[in-house]
Amino acid sequence: MDLYHGFDSNYRYILVAARRARQLQSGASPLVNTTSTKPCRIAALELEADKVKWETKPLRPVVIPDDPESGVA
Repeated sequence: MDLYHGFDSNYRYILVAARRARQLQSGASPLVNTTSTKPCRIAALELEADKVKWETKPLRPVVIPDDPESGVA
């Protein structure tokens, strides 16, 4: 399985590309010169050119009570 440049998983690449494609559909200007009018293709080209910046945020820990009946969460 080949990973896309700069991504820790193919799943994350798809998430970032989909979010960018939605931005393009909502009227955002493309960050690369292209003749394509398809938002998914433009998003993929932008990611390939390293024009889209993204970051991951650490997950917050979830507190699970020892006693489920205590009501403490």
